[in-house]
Amino acid sequence: MGTNHRSLVLLTGASGYIGGRLRKALEAAGQPVRCLARHPEFLRSRVSPSTEVMQADCLDRASLAPAMAGVQTAYYFVHSMGSAGQFEEEDRQAARNFADTAREQGVERIVYLGGLGNQDQALSAHLRSRHEVADILRNSAVPTIEFRASIVIGSGSLSFEMIRALVQRLPIMICPRWVEVKAQPIAIEDVVSYLVAALELPVGQSAVFEIGGPDQVSYGEIMQEYARQCGLRRWMIPVPVLTPHLSSLWLGLVTPIYARVGRKLIESMRNPTLVRDKSALTIFPIQPMGLREAVERALHHESLEYAATFWSDALSSSGKPAPWGGVRFGTRLVDSRTMQVSVPPALAFAPIRRIGGSNGWYFANFLWQVRGFFDLLVSGVGLRRGRRDPHTLVAGDALDFWRVESFEPDRRLSLVAEMKVPGRAWLQFEVEPTSHGSVIRQTAIFDPAGLGGLLYWYALYPIHYCIFQGMLHRIAAIAQSEPAAASALA
Repeated sequence: MGTNHRSLVLLTGASGYIGGRLRKALEAAGQPVRCLARHPEFLRSRVSPSTEVMQADCLDRASLAPAMAGVQTAYYFVHSMGSAGQFEEEDRQAARNFADTAREQGVERIVYLGGLGNQDQALSAHLRSRHEVADILRNSAVPTIEFRASIVIGSGSLSFEMIRALVQRLPIMICPRWVEVKAQPIAIEDVVSYLVAALELPVGQSAVFEIGGPDQVSYGEIMQEYARQCGLRRWMIPVPVLTPHLSSLWLGLVTPIYARVGRKLIESMRNPTLVRDKSALTIFPIQPMGLREAVERALHHESLEYAATFWSDALSSSGKPAPWGGVRFGTRLVDSRTMQVSVPPALAFAPIRRIGGSNGWYFANFLWQVRGFFDLLVSGVGLRRGRRDPHTLVAGDALDFWRVESFEPDRRLSLVAEMKVPGRAWLQFEVEPTSHGSVIRQTAIFDPAGLGGLLYWYALYPIHYCIFQGMLHRIAAIAQSEPAAASALA
């Protein structure tokens, strides 16, 4: 008999790519969920009202016990591949803390997503660490269900976004040896289905399930399938020698993967990742989709909210910030910053909802006017549209050379650019409550069109950095120094 679906589930990595998709599936099924997060204030706005969010860090064992109290099944999606240090040691320590605390708190089962790869062969450090983490969880005496997967195909996944960037930007690709290594990709929807179905398994036994789609293909064949569905013709030129270090630097130039993560990923690509044990097909009522359908679905969903979740949503377990220029959501370049203010969300948000028009943009208004003038010169909309109302906004409003994409009072404003740029651009503001007031998050997102778009972003980045930094500081100062005026407009 399976477990009670209404028993409490603990979810780590709920802001990440896999965890974020799984959280939504569990919530849709009515499953009680508790999310473990290092920064709960940024996750609470994403979850359903019935979902708990608790502050904890797998590298801080003392913080884990309260989060695991009363939990029956715990999903473990923690890894440190983006860490600048020894990610294997961080993975090892985090897994030990989690497993030991789970045992002490009476957790009945752990569900873990690892990686395919033949342990009899010389595995990369990344795959070796994934297998080691699974061993640590199992050896804790807490029954552990481990799923092992190869490439995950889905809008926003690390592997898919790498493929997307390579195919979109390079008509001719210099292909190192790893491009020909065989893998067995699986659609993100099927991965989530397996993870949810684990709740139906009897409690009390550990098991390993290898999961994958029906097609065994190389990275090169996946890229050709993506190109075919996008109507692109791409030429691949194999080269016999290209070290992981050089490959990672090359990927860092043309894909959304910065070199540190790219090198670890490429080292894993030298290992074939194929399903050898097909027992998952008989245990679970799931028939994974093939490569063609998986790519079709990823292409269909990739522009919906920049994909439902992204591999770069989650920081590494080290908690260190991303490299300069922000993280990258797929091919989208992101500059994000936050500021704490000592006023409630309604007051913190008041300057944001008055932005633009006669109020200006709070910092370097002259530069905004120059940008509007040049936009007019190239037949753009310029700044002359202003705004409909000086105090309120609704979705669809024109706002200078932006348009309001979404608006949630006292919480979120998302603007999409209508000025002429070599790509697509968004500007977002979010306000979340904290124990000391509120935190304001400002995010600029740019999806460049080809190499010209990349040059545009990096050429103007120093200017944009100063403007956005100054804007956020000014918004925070207004919110704190003029609360009476802001309150009158609330």
